[in-house]
Amino acid sequence: MVSAPSVDRRTLLKLGTAAGLAGILAARRAPAHAQETRLHLLHSISFIPEGDVELRRQLAEYRKLAGVEVRLETINLNDLQARITAAIEARTGADIIIMAHNWPHLYQRALADVSALCEWKASDQGGYYPVSEAAARENGRWLALPYDVVGLLIAYRRSWFAEAGAHEAPRTLDEYRRLGARLKAQGRPVGQSLGHTLGDAPAWAYPLLWAFGGAETDPSGRTVVLNSKEALESVRWMTAFWREACDEGALAWDDTNNNRAFHAGEISATLNGASIYIYARRNPDKIRDERGQAMVRDISHFAIPDGTVPTPGYHIPASHALMRYSRNQKAAQEFLRWLHGKEQFGRWFEVQEGYSVGATRFWQEHPVWERVVDDAMRPYRTAASASRMFGYAGPSSARAAEAYSKFILVDMYAKAVQGMSAADAVGWATAELRRVYEG
Repeated sequence: MVSAPSVDRRTLLKLGTAAGLAGILAARRAPAHAQETRLHLLHSISFIPEGDVELRRQLAEYRKLAGVEVRLETINLNDLQARITAAIEARTGADIIIMAHNWPHLYQRALADVSALCEWKASDQGGYYPVSEAAARENGRWLALPYDVVGLLIAYRRSWFAEAGAHEAPRTLDEYRRLGARLKAQGRPVGQSLGHTLGDAPAWAYPLLWAFGGAETDPSGRTVVLNSKEALESVRWMTAFWREACDEGALAWDDTNNNRAFHAGEISATLNGASIYIYARRNPDKIRDERGQAMVRDISHFAIPDGTVPTPGYHIPASHALMRYSRNQKAAQEFLRWLHGKEQFGRWFEVQEGYSVGATRFWQEHPVWERVVDDAMRPYRTAASASRMFGYAGPSSARAAEAYSKFILVDMYAKAVQGMSAADAVGWATAELRRVYEG
């Protein structure tokens, strides 16, 4: 096996100078060494299809400018980890892979150094959100280049909430439970997945634990502390909420089932990215309410309400990982700097219309929030600021990523709503976490 060429820090710092990408773009032609270069970029399929269209347009533009062909391959998010594992084991595959959550920690031995790129972007774009940095950095070493954050808030039908007596979003989980019970009695339950899906289910389960003061580990990240009265309280709350307020057929929903159920008028609220709203806005003739009116006018969003303590959410960070096995290290680094630059990311960001925000704070002040995004979407503007990473109260780590990938906390709640006692569910999850963190 031929090893990938090394790229030292001095070379990386030249990216964007006359000797690097900026020189290529200024000359409007590709250098001789790049004429036959090809890169393979692997992404998950976007919930905003127009985002993938824009990305492909950008890749075609880059080929003309830099003489580098970048082939985009998209697969379902739930299939992405299997592909990453297979590529690492075979030491061949995509040069650059989008990684959700803190997966870079899990695969860090297979990733190339992108520190100079990460430092450039932080300096150029106002610094990273803590969740983006936690996802892609460990012990001062950058593992991947933070790309974006998908906010997850609760989409809801405003008129249905009003008819159930709520003229504003609930502020506490107990308020949400009582409201949900009234809605379910009217045939309008809350829809919440507790299945093995990579977005909606864990983005509900983790904040629910935190909402009652629970945690996976102590601050060291080495000792499991899940077996607590706080965790028990969260499981008991979820069991009651499930029975009283939720569509109980949603146990195994993936990240698309709740979108369809919401648009079909089968549920009144669901934790989700902004795709429910954006699709309804872009397709007013297809997505209509029970009165035949465009449903978009009746949709808004709120964050997961507070439990016994103020509750941070979990909003999904994504990062571009450059694989160590890639034989095109320099070309891949140059491409990533171009793709993550303000001009290119800005075009993609505008197409997203608030569904996906930047990994840096610069994008929080982008004109799109005033020019394009309406009131119902504005809670997504700052959602990434109130996000906590897996593994709390310890640091982000490969073990936290492993526990997430095994759906341990999701299954703790799923087992309880299916009849296991809260104590047994917490005990089971504690034992599973100890195998990960302390084994």
